[in-house]
Amino acid sequence: MVNEAVIGIDLGTSAIKLLAVSREGEVLGVQSEPLPLYQDYPGYSEQDPDEWNAAMQRGLKHLLRQPQMAEVVIKGASFSGQMHGLVLVDEAGRPLRRAILWNDTRTTPQCELIKEKHGDQVLGNPVVEGFTLTKLLWVKENEPEVWGKAAAFMLPKDYLRYCLTGEIFTEFSDAAATMLWNPQAKAWDKELGEEFGIPDIYPDVLQSHDEAGTFNALLAAELGLGTDVPVFAGGADNACGALGSGVINPNDSICSIGTSGVLLICEPVGGAEGYGHKIHLMNHAVPDVNYLMGVTLSAGYSLSWFKREFYADESFEQLLDEAREAGIGAHGLIFTPYLAGERTPHGDASIRGSFIGISGSNTRGDFARAVVEGITYSLYDSLIYLRSVGKNVTKIVSTGGGAKSDFWLQLQADVFNAEIYKLKHEEGPSMGAAMLAAYGLGWYPSLTDCAKQFIHYTTTFKPDLKRHKAYEDYFQIYQQVYNATRRLTKNLLELQKK
Repeated sequence: MVNEAVIGIDLGTSAIKLLAVSREGEVLGVQSEPLPLYQDYPGYSEQDPDEWNAAMQRGLKHLLRQPQMAEVVIKGASFSGQMHGLVLVDEAGRPLRRAILWNDTRTTPQCELIKEKHGDQVLGNPVVEGFTLTKLLWVKENEPEVWGKAAAFMLPKDYLRYCLTGEIFTEFSDAAATMLWNPQAKAWDKELGEEFGIPDIYPDVLQSHDEAGTFNALLAAELGLGTDVPVFAGGADNACGALGSGVINPNDSICSIGTSGVLLICEPVGGAEGYGHKIHLMNHAVPDVNYLMGVTLSAGYSLSWFKREFYADESFEQLLDEAREAGIGAHGLIFTPYLAGERTPHGDASIRGSFIGISGSNTRGDFARAVVEGITYSLYDSLIYLRSVGKNVTKIVSTGGGAKSDFWLQLQADVFNAEIYKLKHEEGPSMGAAMLAAYGLGWYPSLTDCAKQFIHYTTTFKPDLKRHKAYEDYFQIYQQVYNATRRLTKNLLELQKK
């Protein structure tokens, strides 16, 4: 029997993931292709857009050549991708330089310039180094020869889609990550851009489920696809990750622990004009839904770093087993996951991580436990702020690395004092991208109907009030570490520059 399917393509920081999903929501094939990262100077984080394209094309070929894909007919594709990144192209659509990524922190002077004119928030979002406007200003000020050739800017996944279709677009959820897009008006604020010397190099904007072109004929023939296979606009990775987890209705919430960490809650369009405390306001990939989001820059990255340095010859499972045995509070040890600065609630590119409370009796397992707890505390910082402004968060879907361990899922439930839902199949943003293609093709009357077919949950982890109170005592100390160390770590960074 011939299966009809869609392909969801997620451009991450470490890899591109491709997912083939049937009309019924069954995952038919998965392929991942690694990506190099360039960090030439402290605070720099770049990737080559052409390496993205090469990895995507390899991934498509490998996916479609998997034996189980032999009788599958691809009817459409869509994208998810890392947010905030800057791809500048010339008149011929060629990249003018490497892409500057979401976790690049070189643009502190540009942030200060924006704050001088507009304060700490612009268009409902905090002024922080990650956003695209700051990167545009950095290139304008530091690479005038590149700036003079720029004909358009794109977000990362939009460049990949351009490579498939030859058409330049973005869509609401990624546009909202630029600091040039008004998420309430759903329009570019070109007057703001003109104020900072940004010419009219904006991409046209679609809804996430709109068709944005078709596979180019040469690539379609090489892949064995039919003619005119549609490609849909797609969405930002956090929007697609939420969609691919069924988080699409007001008050639906998700905790995602990947390289970065996200605590996200949905709300209707028009429900917020923007909050303080470094909370982001974004358009969802779902029509007429926005979301509020707190971000931990080094969530899973903190655990990956710790494993690489202290558990290099052991598995993540062994690390987490030792963390579990250490017990709540890690025998008086606290870790702050500020390895690359922090977004929420501090918005500080200069802060760095700390272990506080080290004694001669601490074990390696205590350090592992402290890292897991510190990542979770950082996300809890976002959650308690959202609760303080009236968001009733009692149920959270957990995804990413933190969802692969029942120990960590229970820890999230106890720290957050909320029920944590585990997905039956956790495919993340690539599933959200596939759902946008399925909806765009008209397979389902709404994304809600699509989610009912595609998304299923298994275990629910319920909070234990006694453990929650124990974590609260440690969390109160965790919150004090930032102010106690920020000047010290900034001074250390200055010494490294000498």
